[in-house]
Formats: sequence, C-alpha cells, structure tokens
Amino acid sequence: MRPNGADISRVLIDGGTYFAQHVGPRSASELDEFFLGPVPDIRRSRDPRLGAAEAEYHGLEIVNLQTARCRMEFFDVGAVVWILRRCVWWVPDFSVERYHDALARMHAVIERDGVFVAHSTRHLIEARRPAH
Repeated sequence: MRPNGADISRVLIDGGTYFAQHVGPRSASELDEFFLGPVPDIRRSRDPRLGAAEAEYHGLEIVNLQTARCRMEFFDVGAVVWILRRCVWWVPDFSVERYHDALARMHAVIERDGVFVAHSTRHLIEARRPAH
C-alpha cells in the first residue's frame, strides 16, 4: 500500500516537504513465489510512478524520485527461516513445519548454486507542497 497523496497534501503546510522511503513493487517476490507459487501482481500499487502521479494530482511537486533494486543473498535455509519469521507478510502462514518440503527444496538449490537470490525494491520520494 502506498501513502495517500490527498492526506499528504492536506497535512503539509505551504512550502512543506514530504520525504520518505517506501517498499517498491514485487519486493522479495522470489521468496514469496518459491513458497507460495505464482503470486498475483497485487503490488502494482507500490509502483513509484503511480505514487508520484497521485501526489501530483493532489497538488504536490515531485522534487526527487529514485528507485533501487537491492540483491538479497541467502547462503543457508536458516537465514531464510529467520527473515520469514521477521517479515511475516511475505509468507503469512510460514512455519518450519508447514514449509518443511519447500525448505528442503531450497536447501538443495543453495547446495547446488551456492546461494538463493531475491531482490528488495525500494523507492525514495521527495515531494513539496508549493508555497502560495
């Protein structure tokens, strides 16, 4: 979910700045899809261009918009278990017992390839409410 451009515009004073980092589209989708299978692209709402367009629609000026796709490397399934227990929204029903077979498959991938790779996406947005 992206921030609401109308609310941001409403609470900023004239000349005020909104500066934030947000989770980007399809962040860590490789992990989601490994455990859950194909996931509908419901994360489109995290597209930074859509967020910027909404902010502009509500009268904000986009000063800066940057995106990043960061490589996440997992060298053992213990690290995967750790991250999935911290980021519970990635695989909402995750438990070692429930996903034992998938974890065994991932272990085999890591043994074969030396690493399991996923990508975290982020975007930085700076928007300003024009001074009147």
